[in-house]
Amino acid sequence: MSDAAAHLVDDVLPEVPTRQWVCSLPWRLRILLGYDRRLCAEVMSAFTGAVSRSLRRRAKAQLGLPSVDDAHVGAVTFIQRSDSALRLNVHAHSLFIDGVYVRDATGKPLEFHALGAPTFEEVEQVAQWTHARIVKVLLGHGRTLDGLGDEPAELTHDQPVLASCYAASASDVQLLGDNAGQKTLKLVQPVRAVRLEARALAEFGGVNVHAEVAIDGRDRQRLEHVLRYMARPPLALDRLSLRDDGYVVYRFKKAWRDGTHAVVLSPADFIARLCALVPPPRFHLMRYLGVLAGHSSLRAEVVPKKPAAPPKQLSLFDDADEPTTSAKSATKKTAEPSRHPWSWLLQRVFAVDILKCEKCGGRLRIVEV
Repeated sequence: MSDAAAHLVDDVLPEVPTRQWVCSLPWRLRILLGYDRRLCAEVMSAFTGAVSRSLRRRAKAQLGLPSVDDAHVGAVTFIQRSDSALRLNVHAHSLFIDGVYVRDATGKPLEFHALGAPTFEEVEQVAQWTHARIVKVLLGHGRTLDGLGDEPAELTHDQPVLASCYAASASDVQLLGDNAGQKTLKLVQPVRAVRLEARALAEFGGVNVHAEVAIDGRDRQRLEHVLRYMARPPLALDRLSLRDDGYVVYRFKKAWRDGTHAVVLSPADFIARLCALVPPPRFHLMRYLGVLAGHSSLRAEVVPKKPAAPPKQLSLFDDADEPTTSAKSATKKTAEPSRHPWSWLLQRVFAVDILKCEKCGGRLRIVEV
C-alpha cells in the first residue's frame, strides 16, 4: 500500500491534475470476477476504456482536435476485492490523469490540456458504455448477466469449498453454523436523513460509476494519501474486535445510509470471508493504462525525468565488515531492491524514524543476528 503509493508519486505520476474514478459492478458478476482473472481483466478494461473514450471525446470537442486518436490519456488502476462489510465485491479504483496529452503538427513535445470535472451526463455515459461492453465480454465467454447463478459451475466442480466461500461472501449470508444461509448479522444505529447535493455519480444496469474526487497534481502529499487509500488491504486491524461471546465484530470506516456501522461474524464465517478475499495466483491487482503503461512509447515524455534515488537498505554489516567477494562476482551489477525499506516507509508515512537512537540521536545498526 504505502510502497506502491510512494513509487507512483515519486517515479510515475506527473504534476498534473488527476481524478479518481470508481466502478462498482452487478452483484451476480462479482463471484466470477473473484476467481476468473481473464474475465476480470476484460471487465476492468471495459471500464477504463469507457473513461478513456469519454476523455478523448471531450478533448476533441474542447480543443478542436481532428481525431480522438490525437488525445493521449493515462491511468493506474487498483482492483479491490472487498467492501467495508468484508463481502466479496470486486471493483475498480482508477486514478486517471484529468486531461489529455496532445502533440501538435510540428512534432513538439507533448503538451498537457486539463479537461476539468465531468458532467453528470458524461459520467452516466461512462456507466452505459461500461455496461454495454461488459455484456459483449460475457457473451464472448458464453454467459449473460441474467443467466449468472449464485455459484459458478466450474469452480463448484473444481473447488467446491472455495466456491461456497465465494457465494456466501458475495451474497452476504452465513456459511456455517446453526444459522447457515441466513443474512449476516449487522449492527445498526439511528441516523438522520441528509439530502445530498448533485454529485458525479451515475448507475446503469448495476454498473455504478463515481468520479467526484479530484487532486491537484502539485499536492503530492494528498495524492499519495489517495493512492494509499486506493491500494489499501481489505482488512483494517484497528476496526476488528472480539466480543465476549466469541463473535468477531468488524466496524465500518463510515456508517451506511441506513445506520449500519458494523458486521458480526462467527469465527468460522470470518475465516470463510477471508478465504474469499485472497486473490488467486497470478491475479494482478494493479494495472497501468495509456501513457503511463510500461510499453507506451510516450511514457518517457510524461513520467518524471529523474526518478527518485532508491533509499539505502539497512545493511547487516558496517562498510569495513562487508564480506569480500571474488573478482568475478564483483563485476556483476547488483540488482536494486524492488521495494522501499520498511524503516524508510515508516518515516515517510508516520514521521517516525525507527533507526534513530533515543539516547544519543545516532543511527542504529544491526550488531548481531
